[in-house]
Amino acid sequence: MEYGKKVWIFPDAELPPVGDNEIPGHESVIVTNVTDQTAHIQFTLLYVDKEPVRFMAEVEGMRVRCLRSNNPVDFCGHTALEGEQYAIMLESDVPVVAQYGRAEPRKVQFYTTPGYCE
Repeated sequence: MEYGKKVWIFPDAELPPVGDNEIPGHESVIVTNVTDQTAHIQFTLLYVDKEPVRFMAEVEGMRVRCLRSNNPVDFCGHTALEGEQYAIMLESDVPVVAQYGRAEPRKVQFYTTPGYCE
Protein backbone atom coordinates (compact mmCIF):
# COMPACT_ATOMS: atom_id res chain seq x y z
CA MET A 1 0.00 0.00 0.00
CA GLU A 2 1.24 3.49 -0.87
CA TYR A 3 0.93 6.34 1.63
CA GLY A 4 1.43 10.03 1.01
CA LYS A 5 1.57 12.39 -1.92
CA LYS A 6 4.34 13.97 -3.97
CA VAL A 7 3.20 17.62 -3.82
CA TRP A 8 2.18 19.51 -0.66
CA ILE A 9 1.30 23.20 -0.26
CA PHE A 10 1.01 25.13 3.00
CA PRO A 11 -0.46 28.55 2.16
CA ASP A 12 -0.26 30.18 5.61
CA ALA A 13 3.33 30.26 6.84
CA GLU A 14 4.67 32.93 9.17
CA LEU A 15 7.54 32.68 11.64
CA PRO A 16 6.19 33.91 15.00
CA PRO A 17 8.35 35.70 17.60
CA VAL A 18 10.16 33.47 20.08
CA GLY A 19 8.30 35.02 23.02
CA ASP A 20 8.92 34.10 26.63
CA ASN A 21 6.49 31.21 27.07
CA GLU A 22 7.33 27.67 28.12
CA ILE A 23 7.37 26.60 24.46
CA PRO A 24 9.30 29.13 22.34
CA GLY A 25 7.62 30.39 19.18
CA HIS A 26 8.64 28.51 16.05
CA GLU A 27 7.29 26.93 12.89
CA SER A 28 8.26 23.81 11.03
CA VAL A 29 7.38 21.42 8.26
CA ILE A 30 7.32 17.81 9.36
CA VAL A 31 7.85 15.22 6.62
CA THR A 32 7.28 11.48 7.06
CA ASN A 33 8.66 9.08 4.48
CA VAL A 34 7.26 5.54 4.78
CA THR A 35 8.93 4.25 1.60
CA ASP A 36 12.23 2.37 1.52
CA GLN A 37 13.79 5.10 -0.67
CA THR A 38 15.26 8.44 0.34
CA ALA A 39 12.86 11.26 -0.53
CA HIS A 40 14.51 14.11 -2.45
CA ILE A 41 12.33 17.15 -1.83
CA GLN A 42 12.39 20.53 -3.52
CA PHE A 43 11.03 23.26 -1.28
CA THR A 44 9.75 26.49 -2.81
CA LEU A 45 9.01 29.45 -0.55
CA LEU A 46 6.49 31.84 -2.14
CA TYR A 47 6.37 35.45 -0.91
CA VAL A 48 4.01 38.39 -1.22
CA ASP A 49 6.56 40.80 -2.68
CA LYS A 50 9.78 38.99 -3.61
CA GLU A 51 10.99 36.19 -5.82
CA PRO A 52 10.53 32.56 -4.72
CA VAL A 53 13.34 30.78 -2.88
CA ARG A 54 14.09 27.14 -3.75
CA PHE A 55 16.19 24.56 -1.94
CA MET A 56 16.49 20.79 -1.58
CA ALA A 57 16.15 18.55 1.46
CA GLU A 58 16.18 14.79 2.00
CA VAL A 59 14.25 12.46 4.26
CA GLU A 60 15.61 8.93 4.47
CA GLY A 61 13.33 5.96 3.94
CA MET A 62 11.16 4.95 6.92
CA ARG A 63 12.05 8.19 8.74
CA VAL A 64 10.51 11.47 9.85
CA ARG A 65 12.22 14.86 9.66
CA CYS A 66 11.25 18.17 11.23
CA LEU A 67 12.51 21.20 9.30
CA ARG A 68 12.34 24.45 11.27
CA SER A 69 12.10 27.62 9.21
CA ASN A 70 14.36 29.59 11.57
CA ASN A 71 17.17 27.00 11.36
CA PRO A 72 19.52 27.63 8.41
CA VAL A 73 20.68 23.99 8.54
CA ASP A 74 17.11 22.74 8.04
CA PHE A 75 16.26 25.31 5.34
CA CYS A 76 19.63 25.01 3.48
CA GLY A 77 20.93 28.43 4.45
CA HIS A 78 17.59 30.22 4.10
CA THR A 79 15.58 31.33 7.09
CA ALA A 80 12.14 32.85 7.40
CA LEU A 81 11.86 36.38 8.75
CA GLU A 82 9.75 36.92 11.83
CA GLY A 83 6.25 38.03 10.87
CA GLU A 84 6.78 37.67 7.11
CA GLN A 85 3.84 36.10 5.26
CA TYR A 86 4.77 33.33 2.84
CA ALA A 87 3.67 29.92 1.55
CA ILE A 88 5.58 26.64 1.38
CA MET A 89 5.39 24.17 -1.49
CA LEU A 90 7.24 20.87 -1.40
CA GLU A 91 7.68 18.47 -4.30
CA SER A 92 9.03 15.00 -3.58
CA ASP A 93 10.22 12.26 -5.90
CA VAL A 94 8.50 9.64 -3.70
CA PRO A 95 5.19 9.94 -1.82
CA VAL A 96 5.51 11.51 1.63
CA VAL A 97 3.15 12.78 4.31
CA ALA A 98 3.73 16.43 5.28
CA GLN A 99 2.36 18.69 7.96
CA TYR A 100 2.93 22.31 8.98
CA GLY A 101 3.21 23.25 12.64
CA ARG A 102 3.50 26.57 14.45
CA ALA A 103 3.99 27.31 18.14
CA GLU A 104 2.38 30.70 18.55
CA PRO A 105 3.55 32.54 21.71
CA ARG A 106 1.36 35.59 21.05
CA LYS A 107 -1.67 33.47 21.93
CA VAL A 108 0.09 30.68 23.84
CA GLN A 109 -0.97 27.94 21.49
CA PHE A 110 0.41 25.33 19.15
CA TYR A 111 -1.30 24.08 16.08
CA THR A 112 -0.59 21.95 13.07
CA THR A 113 -2.40 21.61 9.82
CA PRO A 114 -2.19 19.27 6.88
CA GLY A 115 -1.49 21.02 3.62
CA TYR A 116 -3.13 20.68 0.25
CA CYS A 117 -1.71 17.67 -1.53
CA GLU A 118 -1.84 16.38 -5.07
